[in-house]
Amino acid sequence: MSDALAGLDAVEWTALSHAYGPAGDVPGMLADLYRPEKAADAADDLFMAVHHQGGAVCSAAPAALPYVLGAAAAPGVDPAVRLELLELVGALAHTAHTAQPRYVTPAWPAAWDLAVTELLPLLEDPAAEIRTAVADALAEARHRADEVITALRARWAEETEPQPQRQLANSVGSLIPHADEHRDSSLDWLRRLMDGAAEPSLRLAAVKALRDALPGHDDPAYARTVSEVLSGSEPATWQPGGAAVKPTVVWGIGLLADDRTARAEATGRLLAHPDPAVRAGALQVAAEELSRRRSAVPELLPAVARLLTDPEPDNRLFAARVLGMCGHAAHPWADALAAMVTDEGEPYPPAQSHAVWALSRLGDARCVPPLVRRLSGERLGLAYNSTHASGWWTYELSLTEVAEGLGAHADALLPVVRARLTAASSPDERRELCQLLEAWGAPAAPAIPELLGLLDTDAAVWALDALAAIGPAAAGAAPRERLRALLDAPPEGQPFAPRRLALAYGRLTGDREPALALLLPLLGEPYGQDNPAALLGELGPAAEPYLPRLRELLTLHTEGWLPLRVGEAMWRITGAADEVVPVLVRAIAPFAERGGAYRAVTETVAFLAEIGPPAACAAPVLKAFLDADERPVPHGGWRSVPEDDALRAAAHAALRATAGPPPPPR
Repeated sequence: MSDALAGLDAVEWTALSHAYGPAGDVPGMLADLYRPEKAADAADDLFMAVHHQGGAVCSAAPAALPYVLGAAAAPGVDPAVRLELLELVGALAHTAHTAQPRYVTPAWPAAWDLAVTELLPLLEDPAAEIRTAVADALAEARHRADEVITALRARWAEETEPQPQRQLANSVGSLIPHADEHRDSSLDWLRRLMDGAAEPSLRLAAVKALRDALPGHDDPAYARTVSEVLSGSEPATWQPGGAAVKPTVVWGIGLLADDRTARAEATGRLLAHPDPAVRAGALQVAAEELSRRRSAVPELLPAVARLLTDPEPDNRLFAARVLGMCGHAAHPWADALAAMVTDEGEPYPPAQSHAVWALSRLGDARCVPPLVRRLSGERLGLAYNSTHASGWWTYELSLTEVAEGLGAHADALLPVVRARLTAASSPDERRELCQLLEAWGAPAAPAIPELLGLLDTDAAVWALDALAAIGPAAAGAAPRERLRALLDAPPEGQPFAPRRLALAYGRLTGDREPALALLLPLLGEPYGQDNPAALLGELGPAAEPYLPRLRELLTLHTEGWLPLRVGEAMWRITGAADEVVPVLVRAIAPFAERGGAYRAVTETVAFLAEIGPPAACAAPVLKAFLDADERPVPHGGWRSVPEDDALRAAAHAALRATAGPPPPPR
């Protein structure tokens, strides 16, 4: 160990830094790599300190690199520790290529060049996982691409293990864009591997490597190869070495990249695969495709719907969730979904919940009886909090998500909702039930007594929001003095309560003074001006004295909530659209081109419909939203299609409204 750490004390570590500050603790971490009882923790600590979450290569990294490599090469160090150290080396090298140059210490390139020289002999390490990690790190040796490609291919000629073989091919593909002498020969080598390798995993690895080597280039041979492998072999052969089947399916189809036809065909075939784990992976790919492209609905939804009767319960759940995500496009399978909402039709309760949601998205009344049963019993099967997350994990749906669109069926649901609200034992349950009643609005009026009963509880904010949404019936039932007392003594531990209560009080009673007192000072602050702007819009012409400040704010942000709230306020105050509409159109136009539209965009489109013909200049943007095949909303999650549905509905309404009434008959 003493030789391995030679010169360690000669480094002025305290003058260097890592993610947590001065690097004086790095020598101890490096020494502990050779102490079996401390090595694993030392490797973890070193990774977190020197690399952390990426984005920078700190000044301690070049000084530590030779010692990290020394321990990674030492046979006496635990193999798991050696592997983590090699991952650290690769992560640092990758960060040096991807971070902004000002965040990469100037000493890194020289240290990395020396490290490449030390890494090359480790391609011959006896352990396959070490050889794999070394090949992975060497994929970052761009400045010596030809030399490293030669070494990687030489190792390939001797390698017998599939995992390092795949990584050797991948690393060659990563280095080809930076090679000169060996570029063309290496491309030919990868193509031969793609066409002629005996192992399916190597053919797929070659496709991935070629895509890395020639970014933006699509070759029909890629789709042919992937389709042959996915159709003619089992997932266990695609990434041998114990990889889980479901993510392997997702990865394999992902190699088809932007070849939509090939992806749809492969996904459709694998949705009918005899292995339930393969079908699960194909379901996830189908969900991703459906979240991204409108044209994927006719391509994939029928095959997904067939899995509503899958023998695997989680596949039935996922299929029901996908159909629910797709809303009215799932109408042809409404009967199949309705068959899943009872214990007799679907013995797996989570799958039942997702079928109920899918029916509610369709506006199908057959979701109401199972909801009544759930609300009146102990097994609700729905959460009291909505989850906002990307990805395809099947988190529990919230009660509001499932029932918020069922205001037309409030008569059937209100008795059990009111009873549950009276008996609610937790703040989360009370909040969720109030938010459901708020979503229903006026049809929830029979629940006014229960909501009034919550004004002295921790649910006062949500109860008053619901009363305000119910409207005149609630205004006549709520004693003004009691509401004012609530404003003076809001619930403790809820910093948002004063503002929310004041706004709801104003909407319910027409008395805006408490809200104005709280929010108007924000008009002069650098942040939070959208809330007082919305309030001024509610005041209408009475807010005219604030127009000069609103005009200053109108163009402060180019997109988001502020242009919408300020533009809406100005229009409601003045009735003039000429200075507002161009700003609103500019705020939404980029999303028609780049996608990623969020709720502020949809609400802006809906507001243009309210403005009507004076907003006719928005027509090209509105048509672009409607004509797109790629959904112009964030992709990759359960909310993607519902958000796109809302945007499309708003765009349709805005186009009709801005076109104005039809010309009178001649």
